[in-house]
Amino acid sequence: MSSRGLLEIDGVSKDFPGRDRSVRALDSVRLTIARGSFVSVVGASGSGKSTLLSIIAGLSRPSSGEVRLDGYPVTGPGPDRGLVFQHGAVYPWRTVERNVAFGLELLPRLPRAERRARVDWYLEETGLTALRRALPKQLSGGQRQRVAIARALVCEPEVLLLDEPFGALDVQTKEDMQVLIRRIWTDTGTTVLIVTHDVEEAVFLGQRVVVLGCDPGHVAADIEVPLGDERDLATKRRPEFLALRASIEDIVRAHHHRAS
Repeated sequence: MSSRGLLEIDGVSKDFPGRDRSVRALDSVRLTIARGSFVSVVGASGSGKSTLLSIIAGLSRPSSGEVRLDGYPVTGPGPDRGLVFQHGAVYPWRTVERNVAFGLELLPRLPRAERRARVDWYLEETGLTALRRALPKQLSGGQRQRVAIARALVCEPEVLLLDEPFGALDVQTKEDMQVLIRRIWTDTGTTVLIVTHDVEEAVFLGQRVVVLGCDPGHVAADIEVPLGDERDLATKRRPEFLALRASIEDIVRAHHHRAS
């Protein structure tokens, strides 16, 4: 099996300068995320979730340790990692279609027919085909996040990084987006890492849930989610789902109180 999409976080620590001394946000984080897997990271505020994702994305450098993708050190941003934030930051002057196509414009060697085919496929995959000529101001919040997801995936990255991507959406739209991202993951086989404060979301989406403890951020638990990969919203009502969610919430709460 190819190792493309294998993500290794090897002893990553991150310090930020303070007035009198540096503040450690992450301490010796070690994780291996297998090719094609879906992993959720949860933790209380201050556990370093977004800092970790920023380092994996190459937007920030670790103070020590290393992130490797397919065995190569991550030293900066790159097309092998797609990134979606809580607010999708779509370009307001571009149509949906041209927003999605943006990343492909940075790949000039890709034939025009291939670019068009990819844009068409990801518009269809995210339910945006009928809105391809619309501007972002004409879209709902959920639709704008669909654009951001399609734009991140159209370059076919090895890893998709999601930073609280549905946190600003209403409950119904959020659940629709959760179902959508699992279907896209199934269809594409892309390695996915999501950072979220929502334990229910983490359990529903992930094959594993990694809990970060606080002060400084560290791996407090790494839990397999034995729910199978065929999930729908009814999965959230299954007794084993509710029990696992409660167990992880207890772990998050305990580490939050310990750091308070």
